[in-house]
Amino acid sequence: MFLLPTLPIVLFFLGIHEVKAGKCPKFCMCDSIQLTVACVKKNLTEIPPTIDEITVKLDLRGNNIQELPTGAFKHTPYLTHLTLQRTGIRKIQEGAFRTLGRLVFLNLAYNDIDILYQESFDGLSSLKQLRIDHNRIEEIQPGAFSQMGFLIQLSVTHNQLVYIPNMAFQGLQNIKWLRLSHNALNYIDIEAFAGLFTLTRLSLDNNELQFFPTETMTRLPEVTRLDLGYNPMTYLGEEVVSMAKLTHLFLDHNSLQDFSGAAVLRSPKLTHLDLSHNQLRILQPLVLGSPKLTRLNLAGNPIYCSCYLRPLREWAMQERVHLGGTCSGPAHLSDESLSALQPSDMRCQSHENMRKAELEEQNRLPLPPTTPPGYKVKCPENCACESENHHASCEKQGHTKVPRGFSPDTRLLDLRDNHFHYIASNSFPGLTEVISIHLQRCKIHEVEDGAFSGLKGLVYLYLSENDLTSLSPNVFKGLPQLTYLHLEKNRFNQFPKGAFTLLPGLLTLHLENNAITKLETGILTGAEKLRSLFLTSNEITNISPGVFNPASDLATLHLGNNKLKQVPTNAFSMTSSLTELYLSHNPIRWIGAKAFLPVATSLKHLYLNNMSLEKMSKDSLAGLGSGLQSLLLEGNQLEDVPDFSPLTGLEVINLAENPLLCDCPLLPLRNWLEMVNLKVRAKCGYPPELKGQRVKDVHVFKSCPGQKPSLSQNLKPSKAPKSTKLKPALVNTPTVIKTNNAKPKPRKNAKSQFVQKPSVKKQKSVITKHL
Repeated sequence: MFLLPTLPIVLFFLGIHEVKAGKCPKFCMCDSIQLTVACVKKNLTEIPPTIDEITVKLDLRGNNIQELPTGAFKHTPYLTHLTLQRTGIRKIQEGAFRTLGRLVFLNLAYNDIDILYQESFDGLSSLKQLRIDHNRIEEIQPGAFSQMGFLIQLSVTHNQLVYIPNMAFQGLQNIKWLRLSHNALNYIDIEAFAGLFTLTRLSLDNNELQFFPTETMTRLPEVTRLDLGYNPMTYLGEEVVSMAKLTHLFLDHNSLQDFSGAAVLRSPKLTHLDLSHNQLRILQPLVLGSPKLTRLNLAGNPIYCSCYLRPLREWAMQERVHLGGTCSGPAHLSDESLSALQPSDMRCQSHENMRKAELEEQNRLPLPPTTPPGYKVKCPENCACESENHHASCEKQGHTKVPRGFSPDTRLLDLRDNHFHYIASNSFPGLTEVISIHLQRCKIHEVEDGAFSGLKGLVYLYLSENDLTSLSPNVFKGLPQLTYLHLEKNRFNQFPKGAFTLLPGLLTLHLENNAITKLETGILTGAEKLRSLFLTSNEITNISPGVFNPASDLATLHLGNNKLKQVPTNAFSMTSSLTELYLSHNPIRWIGAKAFLPVATSLKHLYLNNMSLEKMSKDSLAGLGSGLQSLLLEGNQLEDVPDFSPLTGLEVINLAENPLLCDCPLLPLRNWLEMVNLKVRAKCGYPPELKGQRVKDVHVFKSCPGQKPSLSQNLKPSKAPKSTKLKPALVNTPTVIKTNNAKPKPRKNAKSQFVQKPSVKKQKSVITKHL
């Protein structure tokens, strides 16, 4: 009885002056007092159109809606809470949430969304919490969250993100907690979190990060809690954690074999450091900018409590830092709590049976049992070596030659940011156990034959960001296990032909950001097992026929941002395993018939965006069928497109920023848009009176010869009233300006019938060519 009289007051503040009892949708439960509607697990395929306008909470969990069309919630503008969990959503059309300016909570978890587009969340200006967990998100387009200035918590866990681009979260001016856990992230751009000046908590656990993203994290001035647990990091060097307000850092369940004592020097407010469940045997005292650390968790590490751990225990007692964890050896200290140990208990000499137990526990004990206390492991000058952890680092020490004298048990060798200039033959003698070598930014301009000879176990070799211009055929002699080779950001103007003949196990080759001009036959000789080749941002103008034939298992090929003028069809004659092909940002203006036929049966992702592409043959996509999942064509100059109907497996297609000619020749595309359940983002560029309108919405096609009456009838109700059509026009004003480029000029006097349009189109093509 108390709630009923207050209802008019609530509605008054919502701006509703006259209230009528709304009809409750069939199978739903409605509460007119709480203004809630619940349609849970009712197998609905669309948003019920009869939901009362005054509803503030809507629960649609467990249905089968699959796609949210534009204006999906235009009848419920007062919603504050919306739950769309487990509704089978695959696509969110542009403007689906545009009328929900009062929404503060949105749950899209457990759906099938794969891309967050720039316009996906338009209109959610008041949203405070967004959950998109357990989807299939592979890409976040910059600007996807640009209108969410009040968002406090964003959760995108349990998805398929591999890479976070710069400015991915632009616009989140009040974000506090960003959750990106349980993805496959292995690279985060330096400016990926730029602008998140209010973020205090970041969750990146359960990903594939191999290194601490130092430069990226320095852009987060307010973060106090960072979770990087369950990542494959093996080493943290000096001053890698530079975060002014960080108090809690979680690096548990990584593969850390070494942790520099100065790793957190530039995080002066750190109080809790979790290094549990790694592979640390010895840890040196931490050098802290401010003595605020109170807890260091080392549980689950094979900590060997010998005299080499004594400095850490003495430091912990002096600084009153609680050490979590237990000793794994020697035998008489096994399972002893680190926090209870006395420094005097940690000895390197003892009676005979203790020495025998120590040898049994350590297969590669760096020092003989009789080594006297205080003996230091042999290590090159200005380097930090810890053979118990199998890591050695000489990073940023000004070395001009590769140091000698590393332990033969070394697994990871970090030599970044030195001044070698030249790597001589046999520079790494006796290091048969090394798995990874880092030589980035060492000003290397020459590598002598056999420089890496003897590194039989080497898997990762990083030669990025140097001054290399060529490599001889014998430079990688003696590397039978090398799998990942990084040569990006050097000065190659020719592909290092013949350099990979001695690398039978090479799977991934990075040559991005060089100056390579052509790809000639024979460049991949010896690299028959290559699966991924990255050649983005070179100067490639020519690719010889059959150039990729030796690598019959090649699956990923990045040729974006080069100077190709045509699709290198003949280069793929025997590349029957290719699944991803990137040709974006090449000056390809025409794609001929059967351009992708050699790889048609295997290709899943095709990137043809931002190429100034003007024309595609009607048979340009011949052979491509249900296997193709992604087709990106945005940012081109297409007026017409080939037949997409054979592409029945498409999950992503983008035609944005193309000046499509909305005339009868485009009718097949218009009909295809009616049949598919995809967000296509196709808008008219011509004629001028239709510019900026969605191809799917315009009614001009109903007068075309051969148009079916049923399609005309379907178009009539889809035509929005004038008052609602103004909104898309206003939203797309920047795009209209961008794609204008004075091209409608030839159309000014074109008031002819549809049959006359092709001649106008031809005239425009000539004008474009001169421009």
